[in-house]
Amino acid sequence: MTSPGISVDRVTRAPGVMAPVPSPITTSGRRRRSRGPDVPAHLRDHRTAYLMIAPMVVLLGIFVIWPLLYSFYLSTFEISFYQDSTFVGLQFYQYVLQSPRFWNSLWVGFKAALMIVPATLILSFLIASLIKTLGARLAGAMKTTVYIPTAISAVVASVVFVLMYQARGGLINGLLKPLGIGPFAFLSDVDLALPAIAVPAVWLALGIATLIMLAGLMDIPQSYYEAAELDGAGFFQRTWYVTLPLLRNVILFVFVTGCIAAIQLLDLPLVMTRGSGGPVDSTMTPNLYILSQFRDPRPFATSFSITAALLLFVILGTFTALIFRTVRSDKAVDG
Repeated sequence: MTSPGISVDRVTRAPGVMAPVPSPITTSGRRRRSRGPDVPAHLRDHRTAYLMIAPMVVLLGIFVIWPLLYSFYLSTFEISFYQDSTFVGLQFYQYVLQSPRFWNSLWVGFKAALMIVPATLILSFLIASLIKTLGARLAGAMKTTVYIPTAISAVVASVVFVLMYQARGGLINGLLKPLGIGPFAFLSDVDLALPAIAVPAVWLALGIATLIMLAGLMDIPQSYYEAAELDGAGFFQRTWYVTLPLLRNVILFVFVTGCIAAIQLLDLPLVMTRGSGGPVDSTMTPNLYILSQFRDPRPFATSFSITAALLLFVILGTFTALIFRTVRSDKAVDG
């Protein structure tokens, strides 16, 4: 029995014995679990995205970042297949930067880009605009026809165009003969050799560029054109004020990728000039120059070509960054 005035919840304990500390109990009667370290909110929100891109980041590190770092390491040595490598530091970078042929190859690459990229952009835009106006069946046939050159090997195209450019019996000179023009030795003329190589380059790049342009045109909402027509805009006004601004991202993509591909042109000049880059280095593109240096019998040729390739990578990266810095892309427009 309990004494009057004393709570039944009290427990009589012997003097000097401490009462046990009660464990924290939640409303459900369960003990609360200790929480781990707080994860930042942006990591919790984007955890799935990080997991999805993780495999590509690993592949990028294995096949791009690590080879780049190892190539830079190799460029600091004079590599020989017959004796031990010798550490030379950044000496080969000085050799490459002082080489007139290296700078000439860069100039040839940029000249090729000036010939190939604008022609590809204009022709692909015009052909894509034409395909957009056609019916479904005819548009499908046109897309297949335009894309066929993309599936052809650059080596095969080079051989075909070499035969077409021949001074005697070539198709091009045969077409010019009735007009009283020619014959021309296209691939032996300093002024005509690079434009002659640029023609098949445009032909090979036209297919994929046209399909990219067509995809961009199809993504533009038709309501924009209808609103422009209600305001009295003609065809050229709609093209200038509606189509081209909304194709800005697409044009920028085709321009940048086209410039990089044109500057790094290799297959066409290699086959059409038989690897000489002639006449007088007028078709010696940077990649062809690097290949010619690698095939050089001198003992330091391997290190020189590796260094030239790394410098070309830096130059192209800087060129691309300047383009994106100058021409800012817009966000996509959802129709």
